[in-house]
Amino acid sequence: MFQRCLLAAATAATLLAALPATAQRVPEAERIPIDIRRTTFVVRDIDKSLPLYRDALGLKVIYDQLIGGGVDKDGKALAPTVRLVLLRANDTFIGNLGLMQRLNAPAAPPPVFAKAGVGQMIMVINVADLDTRWPAIEKAAHIKVETPPTRIEYPQAGGGVIPVMFSAVWDPDGNYIELNKLLGTAAGASPPAEKKP
Repeated sequence: MFQRCLLAAATAATLLAALPATAQRVPEAERIPIDIRRTTFVVRDIDKSLPLYRDALGLKVIYDQLIGGGVDKDGKALAPTVRLVLLRANDTFIGNLGLMQRLNAPAAPPPVFAKAGVGQMIMVINVADLDTRWPAIEKAAHIKVETPPTRIEYPQAGGGVIPVMFSAVWDPDGNYIELNKLLGTAAGASPPAEKKP
């Protein structure tokens, strides 16, 4: 079983690595040989995370496997040790989100719903249809709303401002997630086209 899980994970990784990035915004002459492929959250319970990421935000599950386990010294199968779920937005190569649950770990303390501090992170997700998707987001099970959609303006390099509809929630594990919609342009780039869910 352990070997099958490793083979499935390796196959998925190979398939993902073979796919080209579809949203190249940096001119070829300026590209570097580095891509930020995925951020993975270690979570208490994947099934409590999916109502936000999969159901409310609409990220697509591209991988959901039990990993680990193997066999003991007598050849008896051991239970898997990890569940890993990978979700994507619009690209199969970059910007994916991983949810990893350690199945045999002791219970974690309750999450703390506070703005990120040193050693913590902030995930920023662009939600082009934030206006219509927000009701599902705020009703998602196990999350806490910090800021409902509010217009703010960020200073732009060289003058001017970048208008953004800003919102923020904590996911079930206390990760601080910004859900933003660009209302104008940033550094001359057009905001992404709004898509219907």
